[in-house]
Amino acid sequence: MLKKIIPFLLFASLLIHCKKEKTIVLSVANYSEIINQQFTGDLAFETTSFVEKYWRVAGNTGFNKTIYKIANDLEKAGFILEENANVNAMLTYRIEKRPLKNPTWESVDATLTINNEKTPLLQHSTNRNMIALNSYSTPKQGITAEVIHIEDIKKLSTLDVKGKIVFAETSPYRIFKTAIIEGKAAGLITYNNPDYLQPEKNTTSIQFRSIPLDTINKPWAIALSFAAKERLKKSLEEGKVILNVNIETNIYPSEELTIIADIKGNEIPKERLVFSAHIQEPGANDNATGVGVALEMASLTAKFIHKKEFQPKRTLTFLWGDEIISTRRYVKEDSIRAKNIKWGISLDMVGENTAKTGGVFLIEKMPDPSAIWTRGNDKHSEWGGSKMRLEQMKPHYLNDFLIDKFKAQGKRANWLVSTNPFEGGSDHVPFLQNNIPSVLFWHFTDQFYHTDNDRIDKVSKTTLKNVGITSLIAAYTLLNADENTAKTMIANLEKTAVHRLNEELKQSEIALHRGDSLSTQVAIITAWKDWYKKSFSTTLDLVSNKQSIEKEITSAHELMDSIAAIITNQLQKKRKKTALVAKINLEF
Repeated sequence: MLKKIIPFLLFASLLIHCKKEKTIVLSVANYSEIINQQFTGDLAFETTSFVEKYWRVAGNTGFNKTIYKIANDLEKAGFILEENANVNAMLTYRIEKRPLKNPTWESVDATLTINNEKTPLLQHSTNRNMIALNSYSTPKQGITAEVIHIEDIKKLSTLDVKGKIVFAETSPYRIFKTAIIEGKAAGLITYNNPDYLQPEKNTTSIQFRSIPLDTINKPWAIALSFAAKERLKKSLEEGKVILNVNIETNIYPSEELTIIADIKGNEIPKERLVFSAHIQEPGANDNATGVGVALEMASLTAKFIHKKEFQPKRTLTFLWGDEIISTRRYVKEDSIRAKNIKWGISLDMVGENTAKTGGVFLIEKMPDPSAIWTRGNDKHSEWGGSKMRLEQMKPHYLNDFLIDKFKAQGKRANWLVSTNPFEGGSDHVPFLQNNIPSVLFWHFTDQFYHTDNDRIDKVSKTTLKNVGITSLIAAYTLLNADENTAKTMIANLEKTAVHRLNEELKQSEIALHRGDSLSTQVAIITAWKDWYKKSFSTTLDLVSNKQSIEKEITSAHELMDSIAAIITNQLQKKRKKTALVAKINLEF
């Protein structure tokens, strides 16, 4: 009996094994399910942990080690160095090297001591942002000098600061010329943490600062935490203060490295989606998280391709380098390549533990009318944004397409997702400046933004996963987009546009009640109508046969015109009614 059972068990085991090894082909129908299962966040978090150990500037030790770690992990995933790859290779990478115009910089150590007190005012081991970027080393014994507190920086030019340490509550850049070049001060000590960092709560945080590179005077500057600033001011109130400053930095010639990985499309390889993640910055969330998420996205995609589970029609590119500089070069140095970059996405501060940092995950939209008239649920972050003009608008389906994907993941994972009007300041800007649709994924407000308390304990592996998962879902959808994708996108865009116009009607009614002009409200409605009409038309870039979706686009345009006309008419009636009520009240 046992002899009969054993062959049966072996056969059953073989069937189970074959079932487990069955190839699952990824498609629009299962992107979310499969990627949610496969994207673990392990590589993203491990990479973030590695990168955040270093204070990173282009060309310095930490920056370059990050580049070569990425290269090593890409090779583990199956990417081939471009110069060694044949023309049929789907997975390639390259490291671009360029001489730096200026030398690179890195901090090594520093201590700041008041009046020879036993406990330092600051030390590099606990505050690695204390040394301003481009500061030179002091002599080995340090510099000992009197501190002068400049309470009114307008008076700085009238004071004798030669050989003394200037202390002011402002940016070191702002007083550098007056104090160092003209005043011959021994050095600078400054404090200017903005309110959104909650300095009275996060008393040890220092937001990193910089001074101009000066190879002649070889200056230095120290940035203070709130606690150190208060302690120094208290000492100054008690009398003359002598500080000993000991700084060690490295400033040396180097080269700028950028690493670019390509996953070649099998049908329209010239067309591409580019994810950009900058390496420089001193923190964990900013931007070791972007580096880590991009690396796991590239590695998982390579895994799907090796297992023949996913084949992109268009090319997927990942770029790691120096913020804005590397991305700008990528979209400018090759005009033919730039012409075929269909989308650019910036991964910046994408792994936050918001219970610790505050804020929320944000999609910074391409310029739309909310960047001109910011009202209702649209709000700028505390990073801030300037009011834009109509001619600066960038109508495109990308905004609402990505918002829809991230909101769906938010619902699935109980994860809060929000948006903000365009503000700029990251790798999405060079794309937009070259008329390439682009958005920013980030978090704000972050109470540890650019401070030396932005460390790995502020990073959430769950957030890294959610951002990476949704970014891949969106990317795969765009890379393999066709006529059906375009039609679905138009239908979803219609719903969003109708909701937006109705929301703007509500906001306009509130504005009219406040006494705002009817002409302004009509202009707002018209701007949104036009923005969406143009956005519908941009879906034509997803199809080879434009006639296949012209009917849907025309219908969407007509719907926008109709709704906008109804809203305008309703607002005009509202204004007349308001004016009539005001007249009656005046007569009585």
